[in-house]
Amino acid sequence: MATMTKENVVRVIEFLEKNKSRDGEVGLNDVMQLAEVMSGSMHDFLLAVQPAVTGELKAIAGEITRMKEEITALRANDMKHQKIPDAGRELDAIVEATESATHTIMTAAEEIMGADTSDGLAYQELVNNKMIEIFEACAFQDITGQRISKVVGTLNYIDQRVSAFVEKLRIVETMEPAAEETEAERRKRELILHGPQMAGEGVSQDDVDAMMNGGGSQDDIDKLFG
Repeated sequence: MATMTKENVVRVIEFLEKNKSRDGEVGLNDVMQLAEVMSGSMHDFLLAVQPAVTGELKAIAGEITRMKEEITALRANDMKHQKIPDAGRELDAIVEATESATHTIMTAAEEIMGADTSDGLAYQELVNNKMIEIFEACAFQDITGQRISKVVGTLNYIDQRVSAFVEKLRIVETMEPAAEETEAERRKRELILHGPQMAGEGVSQDDVDAMMNGGGSQDDIDKLFG
């Protein structure tokens, strides 16, 4: 850091000596004179720190530019206005197709179960027609599979973009603030509301049957839900 030169120190001392007997009466001209004296040392100081300050500002500007480029590469508007809405529509279509197919299958099954079996030929024809309806309704699986593939593709796209963005910004897990638990999440955790489990996960039916039949101790029961 630059220090005041001998000349500037002498000028400050002379100024103070000149004005020490004025009982604190200092005018605007006095302030301007002192500012002029001090500006000499400040000029040297600014010349000394200018390269460092300029370097820091350039580094900050470069970092901001890089972040803007990464945000642009993230294509957030594309995800917000196209990818995510499209995935939502695909999921809505899956739900509608599943509900429609389920209704058709259940209706056909009910008609078969409630049909009059006294006339064998008529009953056979009814069963054949309803089975065709069931097979046609089951064809929804092919379209549903295609829709699900689109949704999975969208999720993978978002995951890749966000992961690359986080990696390039050098964000580590320790930098992330702790997530606040919502009331719904707390209730789910406390009541063990984990929903349908994947194959091989969760509590098996054999374990539940053994528990209900008194085949396990309290510790065994606790382990099922621990």
